[in-house]
Amino acid sequence: MTSTLHLDSSAQPTIDIDFPNRLLSESSVDLSHSNTMALACAAGSVVELTDESQLDVFMASYEDIISQKSLFVLSGGSNVLLPAQLDAIVLQPKMCGITLVAQIDEYVDIEVMAGENWHDLVVHTVNQGWYGLENLALIPGLTGAAPVQNIGAYGVQLEDCLEYVRAYHLPTKTWHQLSTADCEFGYRDSIFKRAPNTWLISCVGFRLHTDVNKVLASYGDVKTVAQRYAEQQDRTQVTPVDVMQAIIDIRQQKLPDPKHLPNCGSFFQNPIIPQKQFTQLQTTYPTIVGYPMPDDMVKVAAGWLIEQAGLKGGGIAPIVTHQHQALVLTNHTPYQATQYDVATSQKYIATVVFEKFAIQLSREPVWVNTDGSVGYDEYVA
Repeated sequence: MTSTLHLDSSAQPTIDIDFPNRLLSESSVDLSHSNTMALACAAGSVVELTDESQLDVFMASYEDIISQKSLFVLSGGSNVLLPAQLDAIVLQPKMCGITLVAQIDEYVDIEVMAGENWHDLVVHTVNQGWYGLENLALIPGLTGAAPVQNIGAYGVQLEDCLEYVRAYHLPTKTWHQLSTADCEFGYRDSIFKRAPNTWLISCVGFRLHTDVNKVLASYGDVKTVAQRYAEQQDRTQVTPVDVMQAIIDIRQQKLPDPKHLPNCGSFFQNPIIPQKQFTQLQTTYPTIVGYPMPDDMVKVAAGWLIEQAGLKGGGIAPIVTHQHQALVLTNHTPYQATQYDVATSQKYIATVVFEKFAIQLSREPVWVNTDGSVGYDEYVA
């Protein structure tokens, strides 16, 4: 017997759960609609949390169950590759709410609960005149997952605006407020990513600014498109609203909407290689795209590598790269394709790129094993 738990923090929950030794898909919770890659996945039990206190109640009341099964934290499912069978207790933080905490000079402090849709949050803050997140518009997922990946786009990373994260430490059953430094952010990395299923993030604190003339629009085509929006309003000065609209336009043109063509965003990380290797590649491929990094390193555009390898729109069906953006893997048999299909296509693409450029591609989305543990490097668990 399997169940979906809906905890009511106002009363002591009661539940009768019998965890089978083997997860049976015909009697389990369907999570195929809970991941943007639309991979077939069945879980034994799902706990939906709409209030922080419910987590305390669950952890205190079901120690025997928790000792038998591992815990797996699932947010919006926009950056995970779920297995066909997930034999773990799935915790879904769905707390909602946006609170204005303080307004000081040209800055505002807000607190956002983990279950808030990320893009909706970006639009809301910009409409309120609170700026800083506009470059991160149209990134799929929920707010609680944003610090895990330290999401970034068009010259901005989440850590640039983040003040703190409130999170529950599952092993010790304790709440913590982590500063930006405590989160140990890196490029698409954080303490939460390096210690999966250890922390459950319940809310995120941001410091945003209110200066309408302060924008970052130098990345790619953003400046040109944003300027066009400003001119339509008879303005010469580009505003954060213009930047947000420009980025929405650019992303919509380049990236498929997961609701119409399942995907989990940028699938491959931009590899970082030594400057010496990049210079050598430039002699053969003068148009190779790279960005200087500290310590004499260069970040190479993974999308360029894949496209130049002849794999734009390619891969192994039903998982292939998008015809307009080689960095994105798309699922053409939603709710039927499995994690194994993704691994097969990923391995093929990475092999072709390596044979051509001697650069190893690594994926961004998290690979989830059957027991709820995660891996980052292996192709097939």
